[in-house]
Amino acid sequence: MQDAFRIADQLLLAPYGVDESVIETTFSRMRQHAVDYADLYFQYTRSEGWSLEEGIVKSGSFSIDQGVGVRAVSGDKTAFAYSDDIGAEAIGRAADAVRAIGAVGGDGSAGRQSPQRARDLYPAIDPCYSLEAAAKVALLEKVEKLARAMDPRVIQVMAGVASEYDVVYVARHDGVRAADVRPLVRLSVHVIAEQDGRREQGSGGGGGRFDLTRFDDELVELYVRQAVNQALINLEARPAPAGQMTVVLGSGWPGVLLHEAIGHGLEGDFNRKGTSAFSGKLGQRVAAAGVTVVDDGTLDGRRGSLAIDDEGNQTNRTVLIEDGILKGYMQDAMNARLMQVAPTGNGRRESYAHIPMPRMTNTYMLGGQHDPQEIIASVKNGLYAANFGGGQVDITSGKFVFSASEAWRIEDGKLTYPVKGATLIGNGPDVLGHVSMIGNDMALDQGVGVCGKEGQSVPVGVGQPTLRIDGGLTVGGTAG
Repeated sequence: MQDAFRIADQLLLAPYGVDESVIETTFSRMRQHAVDYADLYFQYTRSEGWSLEEGIVKSGSFSIDQGVGVRAVSGDKTAFAYSDDIGAEAIGRAADAVRAIGAVGGDGSAGRQSPQRARDLYPAIDPCYSLEAAAKVALLEKVEKLARAMDPRVIQVMAGVASEYDVVYVARHDGVRAADVRPLVRLSVHVIAEQDGRREQGSGGGGGRFDLTRFDDELVELYVRQAVNQALINLEARPAPAGQMTVVLGSGWPGVLLHEAIGHGLEGDFNRKGTSAFSGKLGQRVAAAGVTVVDDGTLDGRRGSLAIDDEGNQTNRTVLIEDGILKGYMQDAMNARLMQVAPTGNGRRESYAHIPMPRMTNTYMLGGQHDPQEIIASVKNGLYAANFGGGQVDITSGKFVFSASEAWRIEDGKLTYPVKGATLIGNGPDVLGHVSMIGNDMALDQGVGVCGKEGQSVPVGVGQPTLRIDGGLTVGGTAG
């Protein structure tokens, strides 16, 4: 990761006269009051987006943002200031703004340490320039033509391609220095199909920490086919049944339910404050036997992966639930210190203008022993939720409501017809206890996840195998 340090110096430090002496002087100003932790977070972000609608590339965007966030932590109190000016004077003013934090904690002193070595999970490249502008337009036009050629019922196609080049440099009061170059791309496909006056929609797409050349003909066709198939399936859908019934969740993106209803409840801040449904339950059974949930920020090229978190710590594969037993929480530096455990590399922030907090990276459930077809065949009367749209979750109670964007009726062990308007209502911890069969087809999503928490959004990954859930879920629908 020496390239990351070189790039960070070229973009963020050297042009503004920021060197180690400036950083140490800043920390000295902040130490006039005792602090437990302090850091500087430098960031440069270049992003670009193109979108197509009605066969025309109608809009494009390009932006560059840069700045530095200055933070001091004492106990559970945080003082934070940021500036889009990275010069030494601006950094000093930000440090003066945060040093008024209460004099509780340690002396904040430490010796100089070697740069934090980070894993090579993705290349230190700028994906914004991996294709020429004409090639990006051609990519979107290809999506349009493919979708319309797949079925004459497709009447509208919307597509978008986005790329981001993110460079960060973290300097901590304990002497740790860390840098990362984070490429991120995404291709999105949305179609509307019409039949006999009825219109339905479908979506597809994916991405990750690589460049735009990854979107070759095969991958583009996969995304488009998924979107078109979903729209056509929904054209045939009947009203969803309502009531309590056995539910089978598909593999991959349906893990978003796991992320929202369970993952947030396993973040350290909620558990330190005692507001999570999982608070105080370490070592206890919180899920059915066979259920193992991990958060893993070390997967190569994945959307939610990070070589280092936004506090300069290496990311990890953190086992949260193992065979139904609660093993740990996701931690940033502050909550880990207050809970007297080690950070797990889950300190994340949206940008230099935000404070970090415990956040998920790639969160998923491990696979089991059952063939997915065996799971469906075991259900006499139920619902198969193949894909999800939006949802709402109460982290304190674990209660959730999620809408299925593609779902099927299960009758006598077979998928008999698609249904529309199905919502799943339940409680995350309760649902975990009712998992009765776990598929051997664990899959991660294709790279589209965005997680929101306290007004901050970060890219994430989700995943799971096919699951049979025998209780704890109510299907909300329009049919009796």
